[in-house]
Amino acid sequence: VIPPPVIHIESYSEDSVSFSLKMTTNIKVSGYVVNIYWTFDTHRQEKRTLIIEGEKSIQKVANLTAHTPYEISAWAKTELGDSPLSFVHVVTSGTRPASPSLKAKAINQTAVECSWTGPRNVVYGIFYATSFLELYRSPHNSTTSAHNITVLVQRDEQYLFLV
Repeated sequence: VIPPPVIHIESYSEDSVSFSLKMTTNIKVSGYVVNIYWTFDTHRQEKRTLIIEGEKSIQKVANLTAHTPYEISAWAKTELGDSPLSFVHVVTSGTRPASPSLKAKAINQTAVECSWTGPRNVVYGIFYATSFLELYRSPHNSTTSAHNITVLVQRDEQYLFLV
């Protein structure tokens, strides 16, 4: 039986998490697959995937959001196959940024100008869809460090927007 890897949180800050991965077995490990999950607003779960080569590893994941819960899952790739999943949870330190205040205005039948307030020098994600289900499962999206963006939409549809 292949055991799951051990994920140990080494440190965390407002915008990063460092963790180590190791196996408690003599089975040869060729690498790990790590997923980092977080929920954006309450509508959209985000994920970042890392492919890590080698047996032991300390990783630092940056560009995270302050005071946000993250779930880290990992499995090991071994000579005998993949291990079971291992999970750990961590909440970054600091104060979570205030939610931006979004305004969306139709320019014409296929373009919408989105603008919002919020801090400078950050990356914003703009998500839009024609239903809450689509907004949660597979929205259209774009990113920018500006405070506005024009998105192209289908004519004769109503859209929900989230920034």
